[in-house]
Amino acid sequence: MTAPSLSPILDPQALAQSLGACHVIDGQLVPASAGGTLPVYNPATLMEIAAAAAGDAADVDIAARSAAKAQKLWAKEKPRDRGKAVAACGALLTAHVEELGRLTALETGKAIRTESRVEANVLADVFVYFGGLGSELAGETIPFSHEMLTFTLREPVGVVGAIIPWNAPLLLMALKVAPALVAGNSVVVKASEEAPFGVLRVCQLMQQALPPGVFNLVVGDGPTCGAALAEHPAVRKLTFTGSVASGRSVYRAAAEKLIPVTLELGGKSPMIVMADADLDKAVAGAVGGMRFTRQGQSCSAASRMFVQRPLHDRFVAALCDKVNAMVMGDPMEEATDIGTIISKRQLARVQSYIDLGQSLCAETEGAKAHICSQLPADPAFSQGLFVRPVIFTGLPNDSRIAQEEIFGPVTMVIPFDTYEEALEMANDSEFGLAATIWTTDLATAMDATHRLEAGFVQVNQNLVVQPMLSYGGVKASGLGKEASLQSMLAHFTHKKTVLINMGR
Repeated sequence: MTAPSLSPILDPQALAQSLGACHVIDGQLVPASAGGTLPVYNPATLMEIAAAAAGDAADVDIAARSAAKAQKLWAKEKPRDRGKAVAACGALLTAHVEELGRLTALETGKAIRTESRVEANVLADVFVYFGGLGSELAGETIPFSHEMLTFTLREPVGVVGAIIPWNAPLLLMALKVAPALVAGNSVVVKASEEAPFGVLRVCQLMQQALPPGVFNLVVGDGPTCGAALAEHPAVRKLTFTGSVASGRSVYRAAAEKLIPVTLELGGKSPMIVMADADLDKAVAGAVGGMRFTRQGQSCSAASRMFVQRPLHDRFVAALCDKVNAMVMGDPMEEATDIGTIISKRQLARVQSYIDLGQSLCAETEGAKAHICSQLPADPAFSQGLFVRPVIFTGLPNDSRIAQEEIFGPVTMVIPFDTYEEALEMANDSEFGLAATIWTTDLATAMDATHRLEAGFVQVNQNLVVQPMLSYGGVKASGLGKEASLQSMLAHFTHKKTVLINMGR
């Protein structure tokens, strides 16, 4: 492989084409073994960016074997040295933030200022954070017997298979790769065929700081490439972010091999706004929490908002005003707030829910679909996958709009009278990823943190996942946690117990 440029490449189209139709295996850019390719489109124009590799079981096998060979030597490195290498990756990626932001905006349609550049910065921060944790891979001594020295060791699990989605590919890859590497594992990532180039570039750049084969990346679809990775005998741990249906398939593959699995799946996250909440802050939190700048393509999006009746009408009016003021347009432009949906298939899914909601509104007295913002006026984006955000009011919590994950810029606001009523509706969901409550009453806030059925609960804010904060869901939202020291130890090492007879 020609050494990647140490200088950032700010032409994302040219960069994507330089990476096209390739995987990164054993430190090298290599084409798919069968020569197959998949077109990748710019969602803002529907023009083809470049062709991605169509990976299959043969590619996965080569990558997994390379990872298994490299892992044996990588595990022998001192943990702090592994951490230094991962931190060096973070420093390298920091120098390429603008490049990666532009590439991500091109292939995902996420606005560069509000989304893609932010994600590229957090990507680098994740590697820096986990790089500092090499010294924390400690066991413990156990006072079992005076005649024995008894202690535990933390050892790597081996080859980690990581399957990532398209909605936040840089961040979600980093949350899997960085802790796995520091813990002494090697990794094979299966990237989404809809957004492969940003993560390919990250993997290519990181080869400068890592031994060959420690970090490999293949591109392909789920049924062919993802399934092959999940089932490969060399893979001893699976970590997956995606839909509930796909997560179940990954879980079944792990069960067949009796290997550990981490699943970060869907969500239908509730946001409770009490009458005593600061209205301006709650509305700003709703805009950010619903991830409107990402077209709602987030599993933690606040897609169910429960607002106490005295504040309800003012909240809806202010929320609509805020979203109406957001600019939808070219993801590469600094003035753009809202980008696109990722694909025609996803757009059709989102539109089907909008159509359903509008039909329900027509049948429900007082219900309304508030359609916000404006489509881009520039004819260059007339074929782009843009959709106007929709805020439904007057629909019940048992409607499909409230119960099913849409993964688009669609939310609903439901009034409530009592705190107990709000909790009951918030917990009435198969999902349990994230939740927020907005109130100035400390007792109410603390009670809600205990009673909301979610793995990530916030009060008076709606931040996205951050390094060092344990993140993951309950119920159908998944298994296990990510983003913290504790999750690294729990999911990327196993504990060995050692007893030494002192001979007395």
